[in-house]
Amino acid sequence: MFIQTEDTGNPEIVKFIPGRGVTGSRTLNFADAEQAAELSPLAARLFAVDGVGAVSLGAESISITKTGAADWAELRPSLLRAIMEHFTADDPVLTPGAYDEAGDDGGDDGGDDDGDDGGDDGGDDEIAAKIRDLIETRIQPAVSQNGGEIEFRGFEDGVVLLDIQGPAIAMLSGIENMLRHYVPEITAVQSFEEYERLRKPEMNTPEALIIRELLSTQINPSVAEHGGHIALIDVQSDTVYIRLEGGCQGCGMADVTLKSGIETAIKQAVPTINAVLDVTDHAGGNNPYYAPGKGGVSPV
Repeated sequence: MFIQTEDTGNPEIVKFIPGRGVTGSRTLNFADAEQAAELSPLAARLFAVDGVGAVSLGAESISITKTGAADWAELRPSLLRAIMEHFTADDPVLTPGAYDEAGDDGGDDGGDDDGDDGGDDGGDDEIAAKIRDLIETRIQPAVSQNGGEIEFRGFEDGVVLLDIQGPAIAMLSGIENMLRHYVPEITAVQSFEEYERLRKPEMNTPEALIIRELLSTQINPSVAEHGGHIALIDVQSDTVYIRLEGGCQGCGMADVTLKSGIETAIKQAVPTINAVLDVTDHAGGNNPYYAPGKGGVSPV
């Protein structure tokens, strides 16, 4: 299960997107643990995390307001763990009658106007067709101009899955923004390979979730400015395995980037990690800091 987080513009509130339906269509607000205990097992579980001040459950997202003294650096990992455990156990989100008693703002938090929670195969087929058309007519031409290739692989639980080759990996954020602009049902755009890899149990431990969050919100937005991307390959005991993609593959500064930046950040976020290993085939990449040699391959 892949849980994304989004900043809301309010430093006290963070949105968590579990990649699946939450309430189905409406938004319910819970101001305290007592109300949550009566109406929502999920909200009650979140209020059990020290530092949670309010919980809002939307169609496909969960917005959490922290108390003034709480620190998101400590709070996020605990909330990610609580959300993952709840949905993995297939526990109910709401108790019967919750819609009638909880604070409902009347909105749909970005969900479908008809109340569809995304489970209708016909609806998904229509969305997939629209996504495919956008990729073929608007996105692929721009990606090709930069030497990359993408291929639509599917649409599952709000996530667009793509085969991504070459420099296209560094354009992933822009691709996601465009697709979500035209297709509001989309919650994320992800590499098909990465999506399959992150479904493994060892990639959903508390430590792995913290590292995934770190890469997603801090490291990859920074390296994307230089045409690169960092993929989490595996987490085994006290060792993290990563792969440098896009402009980072074959870069002469890759080792410096790893040692002084990525490794330091991961070890600070998860103190039990002792080593961060790069499994990139740098000989197969084009160094973005030097002019390509004959045949398009940078000299080594």
